[in-house]
Amino acid sequence: MSGTLYVVATPIGNLEDITYRAVRILRDVAIIAAEDTRHTQRLLGRYDINALLTSYHDFNKEAKTPVLISRMREGDSVAIVSDAGTPTISDPGYYLIKAAVRAGLPVSPIPGPSSAIAALSASGLPTDRFAFEGFLPRKKGKRATRLLSLLKDPRTLIFFESPYRTKALLEEIGSTYGDRLVAIGRELTKVYEEMIYGTIPEVIEKMGSKKLKGEITILIEGYHGKNRRPSPDEDPSQSKN
Repeated sequence: MSGTLYVVATPIGNLEDITYRAVRILRDVAIIAAEDTRHTQRLLGRYDINALLTSYHDFNKEAKTPVLISRMREGDSVAIVSDAGTPTISDPGYYLIKAAVRAGLPVSPIPGPSSAIAALSASGLPTDRFAFEGFLPRKKGKRATRLLSLLKDPRTLIFFESPYRTKALLEEIGSTYGDRLVAIGRELTKVYEEMIYGTIPEVIEKMGSKKLKGEITILIEGYHGKNRRPSPDEDPSQSKN
């Protein structure tokens, strides 16, 4: 029998945010393929997990993938993990998973933390429809084009951004989208966890000169006919104007 490729979600900050099943799978597999072995080793040490650990990232995926596929064909199960959260969500893993599917090997998701969903759940913005956009293009022209393509999207928009570029990105979004509601999640599940709420200008003012740390999740209210701030008792998802 062939082995299974397990796509294992790991904590985005607090190491207690891991499921019993994820711990069991990580203990049982023959190999854990990790984005950063040093980072993952801290998690494995916390839960006394001793499986073989190997690096798997964008720079070695083409060399490592056939090796892992071969091991699975021989009967060994493999778990793939990212530094934090769910693999393949703006993290490595897609290349290996695609290869396993093409090889007819079983692939099993082990669900758990995701910073995008965690921030969305606490954002106060509509959650029935949303669009995850990940990191926007670094080049200004491509970024502007992407933002314009989403200008009239009614769904809540979710972006990832570096803490060093968050304020500039909010200013750019504000100049394109106007006075929409926004929520910023930073250091989620960690000691200095913070959610910042308001319109785009209000959030920029609240951030001030504060030096942000860690990956930032930005959630923007979707388009509802015109860019304005709803009244406090209004559900933005019900706006008709």
